[in-house]
Amino acid sequence: MCGIVGYIGKKPSVPFLLNGLSKLEYRGYDSAGIAVLTDENRICVRKAKGRLSVLSDKISGENISGSIGIGHTRWATHGEPSDINSHPHTSNRGDIAVVHNGIIENYAILKEKLISRGYKFVSETDTEVVSHLLDYYYKGDMIDAIIKLTEKLEGSYALGIVSAAHPGELFAVRKDSPLIVGIGENENYIASDIPAVLEYTRDVYLLEDKEIVWFKDNQVTVLDTDKTEVKKEVFHIDWDVSAAEKGGYEHFMFKEIMEQPSAITNTVMPRIENGNVVLDNITLTKEDIERFNKIYIIGCGSAYHVGVTAKYFIEHLARIPVDVELASEFRYRNPIINKNDLVIIISQSGETADTLAALREAKKQGARILSIVNVVGSSIARESDDVLYTWAGPEIAVATTKAYSTQMQALYLIGLYFTKMKGTIKDEELTEIINELCSLPSKVQQILDNMQPLSSYAAKHFNAKDVFFLGRGLDYCTCLEGSLKLKEISYIHSEAYAAGELKHGTISLVEDGTLVVSLATQGAIFDKMVSNIKEVKTRGAIVFSIAQEGNTAIESESDFVYYIPKTLDIFAPALTVVPLQIFAYYMAVNKGCDVDKPRNLAKSVTVE
Repeated sequence: MCGIVGYIGKKPSVPFLLNGLSKLEYRGYDSAGIAVLTDENRICVRKAKGRLSVLSDKISGENISGSIGIGHTRWATHGEPSDINSHPHTSNRGDIAVVHNGIIENYAILKEKLISRGYKFVSETDTEVVSHLLDYYYKGDMIDAIIKLTEKLEGSYALGIVSAAHPGELFAVRKDSPLIVGIGENENYIASDIPAVLEYTRDVYLLEDKEIVWFKDNQVTVLDTDKTEVKKEVFHIDWDVSAAEKGGYEHFMFKEIMEQPSAITNTVMPRIENGNVVLDNITLTKEDIERFNKIYIIGCGSAYHVGVTAKYFIEHLARIPVDVELASEFRYRNPIINKNDLVIIISQSGETADTLAALREAKKQGARILSIVNVVGSSIARESDDVLYTWAGPEIAVATTKAYSTQMQALYLIGLYFTKMKGTIKDEELTEIINELCSLPSKVQQILDNMQPLSSYAAKHFNAKDVFFLGRGLDYCTCLEGSLKLKEISYIHSEAYAAGELKHGTISLVEDGTLVVSLATQGAIFDKMVSNIKEVKTRGAIVFSIAQEGNTAIESESDFVYYIPKTLDIFAPALTVVPLQIFAYYMAVNKGCDVDKPRNLAKSVTVE
């Protein structure tokens, strides 16, 4: 979950390192550091606890000359945030420096062996074993040392390496952690993610596990662990540079909330042709779909919540059983999967460690894999049988908004495609549903144009200590995401509950002044939801309700009601989540929280 960058070229490396890290700070911001191979052929390391700005201030005014360097922004896993635990880490002689994203699972055993051979450790990190192991294995050929290193390390890693014994050279290697190679003119780069290089190049190499990159004399050589050169295809990025900038907004999160109408349009509209759903180059046939016994939807965090929502409408429309699984639990429970099952994998980055591991477990057992990802060419995309890209553009804020919304749209498309193939509903009904799907971007825009009541309500209640989200059916699914949004950026304790479970324990937590967010968008169970609202209202709750336009009966039982535009019940989650995102955002802003970089969290979870 850390971010790493590297530069080799003719220009001073420090400006790129700092700028590149600023584009990756969403991946970790406990500390930051750089190592520059100077013109005097020594390694100059500077690092600092805290945000990247602390490091920038620390080296401001220093003339750190050198056109080769590596940098790191950290999300701590081993050892508390501190100057010492910050990356880069060096060998005892200081002639090898390493930055690392991932976790070395067998670091304790390796550390013990290295200590017995006289190596001194100064940090609490797992990464320090890498710099000492490289020193131990180095016999004049850094590629050989890296190959031996990969044979010993267990876990995940993306490594950037510089050595004083190799002036004019930069090295990198990856396994189960993301790393790209940027190809520029007379300069080249490494980075954990595309935004770090977007200002400098649009051409990248996408590395496979245990591929070693050797930069020398403006040449980029990719080798496997047999030292055989691997010919890589250049992948061209067509993102707009401005997509990874704030564009005048105070926070990336707010910008990304506002981008949802266009993001949803980009996901849906190219896949609607002549009133039918067309899923790119996905090779699933009618016979394949009819053969599926079950669909597994697997994700983490918000991606899991999307899956919970999708279960309802896929089962309702396509009549295929759906199980939704937390990726972090899936592979450890010995799941029963076979070749007649479809596994849908959801990940914004396409690099989420638990989700990638779940994909591999499902594939090993013979399942068909269909992934929904945002980042083209990511590991999950490459390892899937089929992939449906969300085309949401870069999402920088840690708390997902537009990625969540576009993942939901992708699952709507899949569900409708399966429904058409299976013929489970009449064509006229399917046409009505698809037409309503196409109207969702404009309805999301209506909500964005009417956010002032949500802002005002948040200003009155941002000091709440506990917030409970209640809903039934699809509303309960959206409650899960609404609660997560609030807690992750405002640090207010919040929980989502199925409203029908109130009397089974939850209602004991409701007292005078407790803020309850109730969702009541589902027509068939609207009256039951109103009854649940009465139950909490009777016990002193302050109730903020969300309903579809026209359902004004909810007003008598609520302190505040926000109405979403009228839509089909199955599409209500796509609209309801937006006011919940806005509400969470303004609650956090009023509390003075760092909305884009919430404490203890990082954007891309690439460690287990």
